[in-house]
Amino acid sequence: MSNEVAAFIKDYLGIKSPKIAIILGSGLYDFVDKIQNKKVLKYKYLPEFPESTVEGHNGELICGTIEGKEILCINGRVHLYEGNNPRKIADAINSLKDLGIEKLIVTNAAGSLNKKIAPGSIMLINDHINFSGKNPLIGPNDEHYGPRFSAMNDAYTPKLLEKIKKIAKKEKIDICEGVYLMVLGPSFETPAEIRMFAKFGADAVGMSTVPEVIAAAHCSMEVLGISVITNYGAGLATNTPSHQETLEVANKSSANLCHLLMMFIKEEG
Repeated sequence: MSNEVAAFIKDYLGIKSPKIAIILGSGLYDFVDKIQNKKVLKYKYLPEFPESTVEGHNGELICGTIEGKEILCINGRVHLYEGNNPRKIADAINSLKDLGIEKLIVTNAAGSLNKKIAPGSIMLINDHINFSGKNPLIGPNDEHYGPRFSAMNDAYTPKLLEKIKKIAKKEKIDICEGVYLMVLGPSFETPAEIRMFAKFGADAVGMSTVPEVIAAAHCSMEVLGISVITNYGAGLATNTPSHQETLEVANKSSANLCHLLMMFIKEEG
């Protein structure tokens, strides 16, 4: 089915040979305005493709150019808490692989588990903890994409991390680096859970990204992961976490992230 979806996308959008795909998280959609020569395909027209139902996730594929480089943008992801089968996420990533995508950029909005990482920060993900209890590779394995038991040592590609750190330094954009922990959601975490996750060694928590990265690592894609920190986890601040806060803070931080991504694509694409 992944091959059929890839063929449909390629025909509908007139894709040539993009090497980079980017998945945009909550409130990070200013990047779409930077894409030139846009062609749009709604998820609902894709065969066997799950639709996004969450506010702030448009649910569309966009093909276009950034700095003259052809890219594919996934504008609004699907989440497991929407009732989606994790395997559908792997199928979607495999479709990107069939389109010729070699590098996957995943972005998200996340809560901080670390007082030193304040809301508004841009955090490069160097590793993750899968606390969702779900894995997109459960079920029959297709050796065409990867082995039954795939390694996750360098799921977040070290050379891409080093490249974007150099770009951030050159462009004078403040960044930090840390471990992202995924929960299933959709309820926010309790203060006790936040304390536990911090002791696990995690720096940020969210409800996405990990299934996409697992599937991408399985089919040998290079991955760059970036979190925009939108709030402190429950118990670390006096405010109560909300999706509206997530969208508002992510929007405020999107200018720096957009510029960082554009410079990365310019050099890497």
